Amino acid sequence: MGSLFEMRYSVISRIKLERRLKVLSPDDARTLSMIESVTCRDYLGDVHDDAQFVDQTRRVLGELNNPVLFDIVNHRVELRTLVAALRRRHLGQNAPGAGEKWGFGRWTKVIQRNWSEPSFGLHNAFPWVVEANRLLENSDTVAFERLLLEEVWKELGRKSQGHQFDFVAVVVYALRWDVMERWTHYQGEVAQERFGHLVKGAIGAHMAQTAAQQLEVDHG
Repeated sequence: MGSLFEMRYSVISRIKLERRLKVLSPDDARTLSMIESVTCRDYLGDVHDDAQFVDQTRRVLGELNNPVLFDIVNHRVELRTLVAALRRRHLGQNAPGAGEKWGFGRWTKVIQRNWSEPSFGLHNAFPWVVEANRLLENSDTVAFERLLLEEVWKELGRKSQGHQFDFVAVVVYALRWDVMERWTHYQGEVAQERFGHLVKGAIGAHMAQTAAQQLEVDHG
């Protein structure tokens, strides 16, 4: 797939990808579907079913016998837990209470104990969390999303090493496709929003037309 941030559109449509995935065995297709159910989620969207997500994650990990696939899912849900904590704190919420099902993985208690620290005391395990916190505090959602997607992209690249023609390679490709699709769509939404602000700001017909032409070039 190349570099994530050099892409302006998906290298393959979801329809074509689904057609190719039909060659998977029923068991492998089910495994991929389970993995996608707990990994292909928005990072910035509101989540109201944390407890349900935790239970679902446990079920999925309990059925994964392949250690590489287990690590892929585990890393993603731990990242999601850390992002959920950043978002909750950014909204002024207190640390999750004892026994509350809000996150998953090794670091939930560490996060709760170190709620007031910018990195939750996890800057060694997750070096990117300090920058993520800064971006979120500055409401720089574009850079925040980019940082998270880049971390996921790189981790999937690391997990793909030594896997070219097996089921792990298929899973990595499908998950990377999701990251790629999210980023290209996110760029389009940001560009549309930028154009809308230009028009609403009464900047003049000429500048609005120029912005529209640039938008068409970027995403046409």
